[in-house]
Order: sequence, then structure tokens, then C-alpha cells
Amino acid sequence: MGKSEKIIAAVDVGTTKVVVVAGRKNEDGKVEILGYGKARSMGVKRGVVLNIDEAFSAIHEAIRQAEDAFGGDIEEVYVNIVGQQLKTVTRHGERYISESRLVSEEDVEALFKQVKQLDLPDGYKIYHTSPQLFTIDHEVGIPNPVGMTGEKMEADFKLLVAPQQYEDNLKLCFERAGISICKTMIDPIASSEILLSEDEKEAGVVLLDIGGGTSKMAIYHDGVLCYSSLIPFGGNVITHDIKEGCSILVRQAESLKVQFGQAMGDFAPEDKVVTIPGISGWEPKEISFKSLAFIIQARMEEIIEAFFYQLDKSGYMDKVGAGIVLTGGSALMPNLSQLIKYQTGLDVRKGIPRLKLEGQWKELEDPRNATVLGLLRSALNEAEEEQAKEYSLKKKKKKTRSTQPGFFSQMKKEVTRQVTLFFEDEQDTEMY
Repeated sequence: MGKSEKIIAAVDVGTTKVVVVAGRKNEDGKVEILGYGKARSMGVKRGVVLNIDEAFSAIHEAIRQAEDAFGGDIEEVYVNIVGQQLKTVTRHGERYISESRLVSEEDVEALFKQVKQLDLPDGYKIYHTSPQLFTIDHEVGIPNPVGMTGEKMEADFKLLVAPQQYEDNLKLCFERAGISICKTMIDPIASSEILLSEDEKEAGVVLLDIGGGTSKMAIYHDGVLCYSSLIPFGGNVITHDIKEGCSILVRQAESLKVQFGQAMGDFAPEDKVVTIPGISGWEPKEISFKSLAFIIQARMEEIIEAFFYQLDKSGYMDKVGAGIVLTGGSALMPNLSQLIKYQTGLDVRKGIPRLKLEGQWKELEDPRNATVLGLLRSALNEAEEEQAKEYSLKKKKKKTRSTQPGFFSQMKKEVTRQVTLFFEDEQDTEMY
């Protein structure tokens, strides 16, 4: 399949920043980045759009930057969904197979529809439905039941539900810019598309995304999503602690965290200090690297403790064979992986987007861009599958038409039949 001319855009609307990436797949099937834009997020708290005007301003600025990069217009986008009220619901579904006893795609689709018919709290909607392994009669652990034979099909489903308002507010922001939302995707699911391998998902893995305003986690086991949750604080609270502990401005605290911060105080050098300019004529301040690290460590330990509680609550504590994949802006902090391993006893690795980007876009291969790149890859894969279905359908229709006689062929056949009948009638008359 040749290069797709359709440009697809993905937008990560986060608490601290809005990131836009536009791209397509080239002749080799690789993701080709065409445009990139980033703006400071406004009107968003803990991942949820609260102020439409402010959020629209940030989204519009990031999209404008991406459009300028490739000289085109963005009309449709894929967007992430995140929020404190995201819940994981388990539901069991079962269906008896038709007389043929052969499981079809229609049977599986009907089972999906069945489990979605559940009573949700007012204002909630289902954002993602993930089947666990299927059971056909007494045969368990089936990843894909289509084509198997049996009388009864069963499966447990994980449904990720959240307020409808999450999506509605996002739509209002994009509609103001004349852009429609093709699809919304739960944040950690988007990140997992580009950070986790199939082997990790099968062995059992936790994706931990420590972002600016929230920390998200998703647990995979036996190749499927089993649990997802959100912790309502992230890097912002660390910045706030530095601000209060060192009596400095927020922007100075953020700069300190990013440039000189690390997650374990014992590893910080004792003889190094950083000087912060005084405010409005006040004396400059000297802050030691070690003091800074202990402030960060104290808050990080709270985040890890909250995460570990969610992991224990999920029931998958002993099924995480691969360990923890760490992503988000805080993943870049020195010694954070060691701190998480020390507190949880699980192996930890830093999650780097599995994309080979070239040229000026090489710098996007960063944990901070995992969500938006995961969204883009998912969008491009879906577009490619849609193209393949359309091509297959056209080919099928063409084949069907070619086997049926056209107008002139039918007319010729009819004339031949009439002539044959005429001579048969003449022969019968002579016989009498």
C-alpha cells in the first residue's frame, strides 16, 4: 500500500501542557511526523477540562503550530481522556452459539453489546471495553474464539467508565476551532500502544505514568488490559513542595526540579548548591542539592505509596511478572526508578516511545510524548485497517459483478434462447 495522503492528528490535553502531533504512514509503513505543536495548558485540572475558554486558547495555539509546520489544516483529531473519576468495572457475559455451533464475528459483537447494557451512574459513559480470555464450553483461556465450535461462549470484560462531561467539554473546545473529534482514548491505553511490548503484556506489567497533574496506571496480564486507575496528583505537587520548602517562586521551583532535582536524597552530592536570584532586591538564596532531593523524595514516596495501594487493590499484585514501566515527565528524574524498585520490590524500566523518528523529530522520542505518539500510532493503524476493509469490500463487489452477466450478455443469451425455442417448435410441428 502506498503512502497515505490523509494526515491524522493526535492531541494530548494534559494538566501542564497541550501537545499536538500530525502525521501519516509512509511507503514502508513507518510513522512519518509532519507537524508538532505545544502550548502551556490552561483551564485543565487533574486532566479534566474545566474552563472551556482557557482550554480552547491553549489547544488552538498548539494546533496552529502543528499546522504551520506542514502548511495544511487539521480537521479531525484523536484525543486522550483522563480524570479522577475514571473507574474499572468487571462484567461477565455469556452467549449460546447458533445451530451451526461455529463462533462467528457476529457472535462476539453480540457479546460485546450485551455486556455494555449495564446500569451506569447518571452522566457516565463507557469509554473502553476490554474482553479478558474467552471460554467455549469448558475450554478456557481462549484469546480469539472466532472459528471455534461449541454451544456456549463466556468472557469477563473490563469496562472503563468515566463522566460523559469529560468528552463533552473536549468537544466544545475543538468545535470552536472548527475541528471534530474522531475518537477519544483513555490516556494509559494510548501510552501502552507505544511503550509496552506484547511479551510484557502477556507476562504481566504495570504502566505507571507520573504526569504534571495526575499519575495514571494500567495493568496488563495475559495480553489484555485488566485494570486502570488514576492518582490525583503528580509532578505539580512536587513543584509546590519545593516552592514552600525553599520559599521561592513557582517558576523557580519548577526550574530547580527539572534541572537539578533527583528522587533520592542519599545519592545527592553534599557539596553542591544552586543560587536562586532574590525577588525585588532581596538577597539571593542558596539551596543545596541534597536538601532539594530530600524534598522531592518525600513527595515521591507518597505518590509511590498511593500507586502501590491501587496495585494491591486491583488484585494483580502477584501477576506482574515483567514489573513496572515508568513514563511521563517525572520518568526523566534521576534515581526515580531505583526509588520505586526499593519501595515496591518490583523491577522498573523507563518507558521510551518505540518509534524510530528522523531529523528534527528525533527529540520527540521522550516519555513526555508517550501519550500523544501512542494516540497517533493507534489512529494511523485504525485508518489503515479501514482502508484495507474498504479495499476488500470493493474487490468483493467487483468480483461479484464480474460473475454476473451484463446487459448485452443477457440480451444475447435471451435472443439465442428464443431462436432455439423457434427451431424446436418448427421441429415439433413437422413431427405431428
